Amino acid sequence: MIDTRTVVLVEGASDKSAIETLAGRRGLDLGAEGISLVAMGGATNIGAFVGRLGPAGRRLRLAGLCDAREEGDYRRAIERAGLGSAPSRADLETLGFFVCVADLEDELIRALGTDAVERVVDSEGDLGSFRTLQMQPAWRGRDPHDQLRRFMGAGSGRKIRYSGLLVEALDLDRVPRPLDLLLDHLVSSPAG
Repeated sequence: MIDTRTVVLVEGASDKSAIETLAGRRGLDLGAEGISLVAMGGATNIGAFVGRLGPAGRRLRLAGLCDAREEGDYRRAIERAGLGSAPSRADLETLGFFVCVADLEDELIRALGTDAVERVVDSEGDLGSFRTLQMQPAWRGRDPHDQLRRFMGAGSGRKIRYSGLLVEALDLDRVPRPLDLLLDHLVSSPAG
């Protein structure tokens, strides 16, 4: 991170992959822009990363993406670090932190639609595994959206593998709001 001026804090590798893929599709070279993506290994690590990289640490510009259930953790860490007050989601967005409802996989499945996601799963040779999950008693008859979210999170490395593939399948005018706003924030705000 020698030339890094901005760090985007994300929960895990699947979020990082999705952002990298979207940036590439939009012709944005994150490294050349001085932007580094950091997968924190879970949202509960936000305080340590903000402390190390923010105003009390390396004084880098920070941005981020989180799931709705971790919004409170992000808000508290941002405020404690002195990045600003964030009593609402709109305040978080002003500070460069964006919230997925409920999580990134949910956002991507809604943006693409379940039929398109199933086509991606089929193209990866995983449709049989997905159909097996759909037939399990706990998942039989459930909404395909929920089944796909479960499928993405059930296999080892599946979330990471599919996050980029789902972003690749998106029409660029249907990018989920949190991803779209994050990329816009990164390119529209000064990096210094």
